[in-house]
Amino acid sequence: MSNNKEKLNGEVLARKEKLKVLREKGQDPFFITKFDVNCNTKQVVDEYEKFEGKEVSLAGRIMSKRVMGNICFAHLKDFFGELQCYIKKDCMEEDNFKAFKKFDVGDIIGVVGEICKTNAGEISIKTFKITLLAKALRPLPEKFHGLQDTDLRYRQRYVDLIVNKNVKETFLKRSEILLQIRKFLGEEGFIEVETPILSSQASGAFARPFLTHHNSLDIEMVLRIALELHLKRLIVGGFDRVFEIGRVFRNEGIDTKHNPEFTLLELYKAYTDIEGMMDITERMIKYVARAVLKKDEIVYGDLKIDLNKPFEKATMSDLILKYAKVDFSKIKTVEEARKVAKENGVEFEERHKVGDILNLFFEEFVEKNLKNPTFVTTYPIEISPLAKRCRDDLNFTERFELFIDGKEFANAFSELNDPVDQRERFEEQARLKQMGDEEACEVDEDFLTALEYGMPPTGGMGIGIDRLVMLITNSESIRDVILFPTMKSMEK
Repeated sequence: MSNNKEKLNGEVLARKEKLKVLREKGQDPFFITKFDVNCNTKQVVDEYEKFEGKEVSLAGRIMSKRVMGNICFAHLKDFFGELQCYIKKDCMEEDNFKAFKKFDVGDIIGVVGEICKTNAGEISIKTFKITLLAKALRPLPEKFHGLQDTDLRYRQRYVDLIVNKNVKETFLKRSEILLQIRKFLGEEGFIEVETPILSSQASGAFARPFLTHHNSLDIEMVLRIALELHLKRLIVGGFDRVFEIGRVFRNEGIDTKHNPEFTLLELYKAYTDIEGMMDITERMIKYVARAVLKKDEIVYGDLKIDLNKPFEKATMSDLILKYAKVDFSKIKTVEEARKVAKENGVEFEERHKVGDILNLFFEEFVEKNLKNPTFVTTYPIEISPLAKRCRDDLNFTERFELFIDGKEFANAFSELNDPVDQRERFEEQARLKQMGDEEACEVDEDFLTALEYGMPPTGGMGIGIDRLVMLITNSESIRDVILFPTMKSMEK
């Protein structure tokens, strides 16, 4: 390890010395402000017949370099691809040729030359002039091994993007996924809005918030954990179809499925319910996947999802009966729920009620088995403070979560619009918070005021964009689809 570090330091010093010499000659590349580019590498390769024999100017990074006397070869990489540069002493000014021989892999250059094919048949640019546009003072990772250390890849995403082509493709697909979501929702009549990131209290989800302080107002504030309550205020205000794609922040652990800040889509539609949300969720995911993948199948690890098949649907209680062999329809008291939990090795807390314990069974025995897309419905009221009660059983709510490959992808309700019921549930959440539940909600008086003005029957849905990108790009970790994931500070 020390030898590698010494080698790196030696190369950095050598490159800095080259830069020093250039500056002493009045050839500082960092004084150059622009370079006129009239095409890119992909255009040249895809439309060779159009460019053959014509003079072009390209710019990009040197990815490889071979010097063979009076002839040199280099590969130039721009955003679109790579192209070989054929550099011959007789075809350019001697000083320019000598200068290029001292350039390093990683340097950013501008090239003017004629498009041709070499004797080996490789499309190239026969170079007339090369301009050094930026000097790379650090070498790129060794070509054949690349940047493989995952921790270093996430910390130095800029290097990861340079040397690992598949990483770039993932983030291009992420951009396309966001574009297609917006296109789909626009065609459905939704309008995109923006709501506050800073708030006086956390609401809209079960999560521990990040705390901060506003100096001018001298008040404690939190970073939002969800988008829900502000968007539902807009439904009250007459915006019948709204959505937002934005960052939310939850002070929780980091693993392959969780990052403390992540991107969330939430949408709300007046005059519909949980069934309407199932419909729009399934259609949106299939629409986006087809548009990005250009086929009717999603491949995620060993899982293959046929987009022509409808998503499955089952209640939480039925799934627990199937996989844990416990029938919660026969459990009426907390004592009975605790007894069956102990018998099945399910740990619970003193504050947990029947619905909480039912959910613990679901997490323990069911989630991992839900490989194909499955809408899990009819959640207990204890864990659904913002959803309407089921009319045939007031202990449950009109809520679903969509599971794929054992992971939650979406969460939706028939939204609770009864201000009296909502206040009672907020107050119960506040009581739990006082008992030490750091993820419980607080009473949001302004939201209750909004509900008192009247909110129409509404369906709402939230979906984690990062997990959707993981699914569509076949990525194992959430860090693979977030450009700059949260990382522990490097020890000095």
